[in-house]
Amino acid sequence: MNEDTPRTDGGTERADGEPSEDVALDPWGSASVGDYADLFAEFGIEAFDDVADDVVDPHYLMRRGVIFGHREYDVVAEAMANDEPFAALSGFMPTGDPHIGHKLVFDELIWHQRRGGDVFGLIADLEAHSARGMSWDEIDEHARSYLLSLLALGFDPEEGELYRQSDNRAVQDLGFELGSKANFSEFEAIYGFDGETNISHMQSVVTQTADILYPQLVDEPKPTVIPVGPDQDPHVRLTRDLATRMRYFKVTEAFASFELDDEERTLVRAAYDALAGGDDPASGDEAGDSDVRCEDAAAWLADYEPPEVDAEAVDLEEAKASALDKLRAGGREPLRPRVRFLDRNATDEAFEALIGAIAGEKRVFEGHVDAFGMTREAAESLAREVEIDHDGFGFRQPSSIYHRFMTGLTGGKMSSSIPASHISLLDDPEDGYDKVRSATTGGRDTAEKQRELGGEADECPVYELYAYLLAGDDDGLATEVYSECVNGERLCGGCKEQAAELMREFLEEHQEKRAEAEELLEDLDIDLDSDRRGTGGEH
Repeated sequence: MNEDTPRTDGGTERADGEPSEDVALDPWGSASVGDYADLFAEFGIEAFDDVADDVVDPHYLMRRGVIFGHREYDVVAEAMANDEPFAALSGFMPTGDPHIGHKLVFDELIWHQRRGGDVFGLIADLEAHSARGMSWDEIDEHARSYLLSLLALGFDPEEGELYRQSDNRAVQDLGFELGSKANFSEFEAIYGFDGETNISHMQSVVTQTADILYPQLVDEPKPTVIPVGPDQDPHVRLTRDLATRMRYFKVTEAFASFELDDEERTLVRAAYDALAGGDDPASGDEAGDSDVRCEDAAAWLADYEPPEVDAEAVDLEEAKASALDKLRAGGREPLRPRVRFLDRNATDEAFEALIGAIAGEKRVFEGHVDAFGMTREAAESLAREVEIDHDGFGFRQPSSIYHRFMTGLTGGKMSSSIPASHISLLDDPEDGYDKVRSATTGGRDTAEKQRELGGEADECPVYELYAYLLAGDDDGLATEVYSECVNGERLCGGCKEQAAELMREFLEEHQEKRAEAEELLEDLDIDLDSDRRGTGGEH
């Protein structure tokens, strides 16, 4: 293990930080991740370690690195820390029995609920019918099983909401609206859809984007996290784009009459700060009315050397050239920071209301308004307020967190189609015991080599069981198992026996709680006997 740094979460991290192989994310197929660094490089998923310190009393899946990545989770962490509204949602496609991989998501939803979030669990029955060809009778049976396990693990239905896609009219109506902002070419690029893809499958994708935004229809737009495996990231990316496209206004920082992209804006900001001595009209400071002109900023920027950035980042030299062109074209036009409200989808009434709501100095143009003496945060809040008051949605981009795939007990990816590779939450406890006892390990060929070289816990499905499930909130046990394994103090036979016993106990307890949850499920307002007709539409 010279090239990799071992982690006590059952995974490895490349020492050089470089992607190890191609990565494919398919929500309906066999997702493969050669190295989780690939996801950071190729899809813009950020390392969860970057926000971990902002989370108060983090879940053990966060502490052990099982939750490895996120998109904008910092806003959710901030809302939790400040006792402000936030939500969490995840869905379950009822194509088989719930297994220990699904328990990761169940636990993440319940943890967010116990920290004050509005939490939603949905049965993705439209997706199961259109993308997997499941009959409605099969869907009903599996949906019931998923919900029983979620309730048994501690989900509070009085404080949260459970629903089926097919029964939620608000979700379907929202999906219709979101569909007006999507097109086939991006479905083709994101999902690989082609002329053979059935229309219902495409429709189910739009419905999923509506699911993800649904919590923001309840009460008000709020930070919302979607806990998922990385294979579901295509849905998150699409939804974040659609949420932005639905907004009435786009708020940006501007300096003059022309538009800048993010990289150009960084450079122009540097020029302005250097020439104006840091005074900023957006602060409300009258000293911000400087005499800086576009041509002055161009002269300064021409001699400016942008800081070095890594090879994967945007080429700032290219951004510098385009910013210089715009500044020089601006000539003697004053350079003054301001926030700009761009009309994206606003009605005439909403645009006029926005103009009236902006206090202080402003300039009105066809299609946008520039406001001086206003912070970006205040501008975002005002734009959302006006939008909601004029029948818009005011969506925030949803956040997400990503957990590692569990390794199958027989090695490779855990698969519900290979019974020996996974443990169903419905398995007889003795069968669960036997599966763990028969599992592949990261041990050496002989006990002598194990004691001499230590085991490879990072490659061991049994250690993953401890880290992901069996150790629960006991970090000490997870650390002890890892340390004893890699130091050669723990042999695989005893380790598997301990894990098998814990698995049997877990299944016994969980299934007792499932039985207790039967009555609770019967009292919920969710129809588990669908009267729909159809044969499915597998693509």
